[in-house]
Amino acid sequence: MSRQVRDLIKMVLSNWEVDNRGHSGDRAKFSTTTKTFTLLNNCKGTIWPGVITKGDSSHGAGFTLNPGQTAFYNAPTGWSGRIWARTGCNFDKNGTGSCQTGSCGTSLNCSGPSSPPNTIAEFTLGDIDFYDVSLVDGFNLPIVVQPLSGKGNCSIAGCDGDVRNNCPTELSVRSDGKGFKQVCPAASSYAFDRDATSIITCSASDYIVTFCASRNQSFCSYHDNKVMCNATNSSKALPLLSQGWWNLMVTLPLAFVLQIKI
Repeated sequence: MSRQVRDLIKMVLSNWEVDNRGHSGDRAKFSTTTKTFTLLNNCKGTIWPGVITKGDSSHGAGFTLNPGQTAFYNAPTGWSGRIWARTGCNFDKNGTGSCQTGSCGTSLNCSGPSSPPNTIAEFTLGDIDFYDVSLVDGFNLPIVVQPLSGKGNCSIAGCDGDVRNNCPTELSVRSDGKGFKQVCPAASSYAFDRDATSIITCSASDYIVTFCASRNQSFCSYHDNKVMCNATNSSKALPLLSQGWWNLMVTLPLAFVLQIKI
C-alpha cells in the first residue's frame, strides 16, 4: 500500500476522533462486539444516507455521501435498524431541509422513520445476524448488501438494477408487490415475503452496503480492526492506525481507492 494512502487514512482517522468528541452517548470503541458497515455511493449523484435504530427512530443519523465516496458506520451486537438513501435533498447550513425520496424529518440527522418510496437495508445483529433489502416501502434506488468473511448462508441481498425500468406506470404495484419479486428475487418485496432468498442469516460478519451497485465497484472497507482497500481478487489491508468513535462517518476520495470486482 502506498505511503499516500497510509497518510490519508491516518489523517482521516485522527480527524475523526477530534470531530466526535462533542457527541456523547454514542461512543463505542472498536471491539469484537461491534459490526462495521461500509457504505458506498456508486450512484452518479449525491445521496444522503439515513440510519435509524428500531424503537428509537427519533434519534437517527444522517450525512452526505458524494459519488464515489465511502463511509463507515459501526453498530454494537444486538443492534436492529435500517439503512437507506435519501435523494434530491436540499439542506441549509443548519442542516434543515427536505428530500424528494426517503425523507426522515426536516433535518440532515433523521428524526423519524423514512417516508416511502424508498429501498431499505434492514439488519438485526447478534450471534447470528439477520438482514434483507426491503422493497415493502417502495423503491428509489438499487441497494446491495454484501457480507464480509462471515459464516453461514451469508448471501448477497438486494438488487443491482433499477426495477422501475421494468414497471410501467400503468402497471405500478398497488397490492402485494410480488411483481418486484420476479425482477429482484434477492429482495424482500412485500410484507409476508419471508423465503430464504429474502431474509438472510450470517454470523461473524461485517457488511458492505452499496447504493447503485455495479459489478465493478470501488471501495475501502473496515474488517477485523483493519481498513482494507481491495483490488480484483486480492486484497491489501492496513492496520488500524488509531482508535476513534464510530458515531460519525469517514469518507475517502475515490482517487485513493482501488478497484474490486464482486
